[in-house]
Amino acid sequence: MTVPDQQVNVPADSREALDLAKGVRRRPDAGARRAWDRPVVRILAGLILPAVILIAWQAVTSAGLIEPYRLPAPASVFLAGVELAETGQLWTHIAISVQRVVLGFAIGSVIGLAVAGLVGLSRVGDVLLSPTLAAVRAVPSLAWVPLLILWMQIGEESKVTLIAIGAFFPVYTTVASALRHVDPHLVEAGRSFSLHGWSLFRTVQLPAVVPSVVSGLRLALAQAWLFLVAAELIASSMGLGFLLTDSQSTGRVDRILLSIVLLALLGTITNGILALLEKYLLRRWT
Repeated sequence: MTVPDQQVNVPADSREALDLAKGVRRRPDAGARRAWDRPVVRILAGLILPAVILIAWQAVTSAGLIEPYRLPAPASVFLAGVELAETGQLWTHIAISVQRVVLGFAIGSVIGLAVAGLVGLSRVGDVLLSPTLAAVRAVPSLAWVPLLILWMQIGEESKVTLIAIGAFFPVYTTVASALRHVDPHLVEAGRSFSLHGWSLFRTVQLPAVVPSVVSGLRLALAQAWLFLVAAELIASSMGLGFLLTDSQSTGRVDRILLSIVLLALLGTITNGILALLEKYLLRRWT
């Protein structure tokens, strides 16, 4: 007499534990993964935390837990922006700051990519340049301000140069490190197909470091916005950094918060533009 097979129901968490013990990993649900990758879902999910912060901010100010001169209500900050927008000052501050960041970011990134190629692809360049650049990188941003004023006076050149310095180092360090760590087997395989110099770089080494290049550019853009405030301390009369420091001297906390919010929004928008560029480059080169 044979015993019929019996189906045993194992709880889901037990099955996962058994699979883990056997070294078997189940792939996550592809449908759920695709749902979270949808742009609309990502945007809406990303707005949850800012909405919570805004609600908490409104609740704290409405309850009187913090004095208005220390933390104005969100409506006061919004009205401060409307006031500046009606006079046209707000758009001027935004346009000038964006122009400075774009110019400084472009100059610093191009130079950073060139120096990274020299250091990452050449042993001589690595030995000669790396120690000095590492030392210069450790200099705080504000330490450059008096020197740039002395060399370039108080015009736009000194401000753009300071932003370019801030954008240079993330691109340089990220890309140079990626080039030094390209898989040597890929390089040897390229050379076996008679690829040398520019053709080897374009065909083998560049596609291998494209993700690092984009990461370096995104870090450089964030650094450029950080250096903007320091740059606009150089006897500036316009820009969000100037608005920030001028509001501090006049005690306008609402305008200080407005400047911070605008810097955060502009940084997020420009980072989103680079994210779109990243998707294009990864499809093109990888």
